[in-house]
Amino acid sequence: MELVGRKREIELLQNALKSTQSELVAVYGRRRVGKTFLINKVFAKSKYFEITGLHNGNMTDQLQHFSTELLSQWKSKRKLQEPKSWMEAFGQLSDFISASNSTKKKVIFIDEFPWMDTPKSKFMMGFENFWNSYASKRHDLVVVICGSAAAYMVKKVIRNRGGLHNRITQRIRLAPFNLHETEVFLHQKGIKLTRYDILQLYMVMGGVPHYLEKITKGESVAQIVDRLCFEDGGALKNEFQNIFESLFNQHEKHVAVIKALASKKKGLTRSQLLEISGLPSGGTFTKIVEELTESGFIGLNLPYKKKVKDALYRLTDEFSLFYLKFMQGNKQSGSGTWFTLHKSQSFAAWSGLSFESICLKHVSQLKNALGISAIYSQNASWSGNNAQIDLLIDRADNVITVCEMKFYNQEYTMTKKYADELRAKLFEFKQNALPAKKILFLCMVTTYGIKTNKYSLEQVQNQVKADDLFAF
Repeated sequence: MELVGRKREIELLQNALKSTQSELVAVYGRRRVGKTFLINKVFAKSKYFEITGLHNGNMTDQLQHFSTELLSQWKSKRKLQEPKSWMEAFGQLSDFISASNSTKKKVIFIDEFPWMDTPKSKFMMGFENFWNSYASKRHDLVVVICGSAAAYMVKKVIRNRGGLHNRITQRIRLAPFNLHETEVFLHQKGIKLTRYDILQLYMVMGGVPHYLEKITKGESVAQIVDRLCFEDGGALKNEFQNIFESLFNQHEKHVAVIKALASKKKGLTRSQLLEISGLPSGGTFTKIVEELTESGFIGLNLPYKKKVKDALYRLTDEFSLFYLKFMQGNKQSGSGTWFTLHKSQSFAAWSGLSFESICLKHVSQLKNALGISAIYSQNASWSGNNAQIDLLIDRADNVITVCEMKFYNQEYTMTKKYADELRAKLFEFKQNALPAKKILFLCMVTTYGIKTNKYSLEQVQNQVKADDLFAF
């Protein structure tokens, strides 16, 4: 497979190769998002040494693995004593690098870096010494440290207050694919689906490359979802448990936060999240929320004209929402499961929520479709006594665009009832929140557009279709 998207990330990595000094690059992001694939592709001809930490390995396991890998990659077949400490291990790595006569940039790739930092091992002390006393003094190294434990990478590496303080020269947080990248990825695999089909799959599994890789040619959306999520042995059937167990210690608490957020469409404040999750307030809770945020499972949304303490946490991971809505506790399984669920009221509620979440991730494409990408704006939500706006775009040209999002399998027909609801919602916003100098535009974001009738003509100033969200 060729690399899809990742233009900015590729440029940053290539710049590290071109640099006239040694570079320390930190790459992080949730599991399955393609971090290792990206690094291996960009640095295919430049890697000098690479190692991947052992999941659940202790200090002895990690050191033995390090020694074995170093010996196997040292072409001189020099005998090495197994290191008893990380200071000794990184000293051997320094000797290995110094043995090269090449003046070209050499990439040292340490994957799953957090797994190597076992309790009381002094791993970070050894690595800090390696970088500060050896690697940074050379001009021909790119040291890449990569990890799925995003919170660890941010706290222990990027925000390090010790020997690595301000030493990271490039940081890359790798996110799942957007809709455009997902479409290109599937086309590269020879899978020709309509954009409506791709949108449905994105609502189930998001833009996680590892999940998309499991899609094969010649299947409908219902067949794909049944095979991956509901059939025995399905690749995603146990993924929810596996991903949290592998990423977080005390993962049950992280799952409690995810489940609490999945129960509320509009999101939850910190105090509401504490109450519904049943977790105690304090530093541990703050750490859990930070870890989930940095790993891309949840996001923070600041309501219009509100303070930070009023910010809302929202579940942003499509697969987690799908799993909790349909897979957890579902007694149905096998062929036909998704086709049956597809007709339920639960599907209608879930698809609307998931589509809204996807739109919130593609605001730049939405703004481009509206022709306002060059106008400075801020995005927010708003809640009144009887109304909820999930996305409003507060623009510097004295316009606030209110976005209403509707997922439908054909052109959306605005009814009198819905038009009355919209009118009441916008009136409440005007009365309670709209600044005097601002005007209000309503934008409908739908899958296939809006059928023109007297209600849409009265209410809607702009519309955006799902096709627009696939823009580059």
